[in-house]
Amino acid sequence: MKAADRVNFGGGGLDRQACRRPHAGELLKSDAARVLALWRGRPLVTGGRDAVKLAFVAPDHPLLADHGGELVFLGAANGQLLFARDVSGWNPNSTTARDAGPGRAGDDEPIGPISGLPDDARFADLRRLITGLDPLDAEIAVTAKGILEWHRTHQFCAACGAPSELAEGGWQRRCLACERRHFPRTDPVVIMLVTRGNAVLVGRSPGWPEGFYSLLAGFMEPGETVSAAVRREVAEETHVQVGKVRMLASQPWPFPASLMIGCLAMADSAEITLDPAELDDALWLSREEMLSVFAGTHPTVSTPRKGAIAHFILKMWLADRLD
Repeated sequence: MKAADRVNFGGGGLDRQACRRPHAGELLKSDAARVLALWRGRPLVTGGRDAVKLAFVAPDHPLLADHGGELVFLGAANGQLLFARDVSGWNPNSTTARDAGPGRAGDDEPIGPISGLPDDARFADLRRLITGLDPLDAEIAVTAKGILEWHRTHQFCAACGAPSELAEGGWQRRCLACERRHFPRTDPVVIMLVTRGNAVLVGRSPGWPEGFYSLLAGFMEPGETVSAAVRREVAEETHVQVGKVRMLASQPWPFPASLMIGCLAMADSAEITLDPAELDDALWLSREEMLSVFAGTHPTVSTPRKGAIAHFILKMWLADRLD
């Protein structure tokens, strides 16, 4: 799809400089080094909703010195060497900032006045930032969130159970006992624009907000091709049979560690039989009905969340721009 490179989080030109990762400790001492702090997966930002941007600080900033956890070298951009650091050890006198869940964006968390930072500095829910950040900041933010979440959940060796330590600038973990090396994981997920004639198949999972529907999606399994995963997931969730499949676009989605692989799938059947463990509901919407969904006038289905690949693919389908 010609417009696929415009998917949010789709890449903004970060030079990852993998060859310099073993020397991250020395790079951090450079005057060009800047660090993005993340608190509970939320990047530090400044600016209003229409002018939000990531807020980088010097490596010796008190916020990092007092509360800093794992540190990862991200790469270079605009003459700066960029790092990310987890500051989840900071304990504000505010809410617990839980993950808001699918279809929702959590509230931003103000952090109070911090020396050297604007008054509007805050830790922002990344879902809320999807359409506000410029492409480079978006790539930096999703990379930082994804890699730091991996470190948070992979502190111990999967082979022997011993503690592991950060290596290669944060892009590996090394077991202190058996010396096994572990690498960041990305979980591939197929997300399908299933069409039959002038209609598209959408569904809603248990616990989603009222009126929130999206494209069907599911994790790929070992030994599967992308097209096989699409056919299996659609059949498991709705019993709709799918024939031809082709890939459209992809989107990194660090909630917590997915790569969304957008596909177009042609349905060979229309009858829906739900798997209640997977879906609360599924339905076919005509192109005209989906236009009313995007216009916010549909009586029961709410507008898809902007920035997610489902919104992007549906919008391209409505505009007849999938080729």
